[in-house]
Amino acid sequence: MRVRLLSLGVLCAIALPACGGSGDGDDGAARTVRTVPESPAPRRALDLPRGVPLRSSGAPADPAQAKVIRDWTQALRGGDVQAASALWAVPSKVQNGTPVIELSSRAAVRLFQTSLPCGALVTDSAGAARGFTIVTVRLTQRRGGDCGSGAGSSARTAIRVRGGKIAEWYRLPDDPDGHRPGPAPGGGDDDETTV
Repeated sequence: MRVRLLSLGVLCAIALPACGGSGDGDDGAARTVRTVPESPAPRRALDLPRGVPLRSSGAPADPAQAKVIRDWTQALRGGDVQAASALWAVPSKVQNGTPVIELSSRAAVRLFQTSLPCGALVTDSAGAARGFTIVTVRLTQRRGGDCGSGAGSSARTAIRVRGGKIAEWYRLPDDPDGHRPGPAPGGGDDDETTV
């Protein structure tokens, strides 16, 4: 099944089903998105791509990568969308209860940051396969956002930092044992969305 998103507003509405909305504007970001096949393709659009680790390898997080992640969460928590966005690569990939979305411009990265209604405080980080860091955060209120009842909840993510910038960010299930990843590359016909 092909997923087609008609506007960036719809993208923001579905990007964070667990947290609520944001009050910031979009700074004139592009209004349409296109879809391209994802490789490797998950069986269903909402499955994590194969290869995204669900848990740490037991190794400590790389200190430089952990610093980038902490700096990003601190900037976002303080409502500094520009500083938070500067810590992301272009292009970068995100997934948060959505198909994988490729943020293909600085405006798309900024819009994604703006769409996050909650701030986050890193409570744990550890190394994982394929250069990922598994991060657990406590969701907080943030300047410019409205976390609502999400504040105080925890969330898990797999984040890959390359060249000092966040290149991939995947929301992980709270229970890694209850998740089944998508099939091997080439299976299914779901899409990756590019903005």
